Amino acid sequence: MRVWGALSLLSMSTAQTLEEATFGGGCFWCTEALFKELRGVVEVIPGYAGGHVPNPTYEAVCTGTTGHAEVVRVRFRPQDISYEQLVEYFFLTHDPTTPNRQGHDIGPQYRSVIFYHSPEQKGVAERVKTRLEEAKVFPAPIVTAIEPFTTFYPAEAYHRDYFDRHPEQPYCRFVIAPKVQKAREKFRPLLKQAGK
Repeated sequence: MRVWGALSLLSMSTAQTLEEATFGGGCFWCTEALFKELRGVVEVIPGYAGGHVPNPTYEAVCTGTTGHAEVVRVRFRPQDISYEQLVEYFFLTHDPTTPNRQGHDIGPQYRSVIFYHSPEQKGVAERVKTRLEEAKVFPAPIVTAIEPFTTFYPAEAYHRDYFDRHPEQPYCRFVIAPKVQKAREKFRPLLKQAGK
């Protein structure tokens, strides 16, 4: 009994150290695949945020009329990876200079957005954005919105782990796989498996 009690306390202690971040950087299949690679990230769930229609479906969001962005909710251990590192990674693994577009994915659901969960997260996101703009990392101004988090709706089950489950699907092969490979090469120290 004491062992189980100790394990329960350990689980509670671990759970209390997790934080959440919410990012929208185009198609959530791609964003999920990218964030799942990072050390300290314990869960990435694709879904919808920032809209005005309750309980949206993928089909409804795709019309561009619900106001939602395709996002990922990232649960992470801040002792292993900081929110600032996640924000930098977010900016540097998609194009934050194109409003309502990532590559061939066009529409407001593909907008670049950070939904902050606290005033501290807002400050970090704004500082990173300003730093990247001042360093002229991108050839055009950053248009990423930084907005307060309100409601997150998990996407339908078939969207979860999409890249892992459908690596041969054309979108996965020609869009997601190259982005994941590029991120692996550029951000090797941040990966769960540094040898990837």
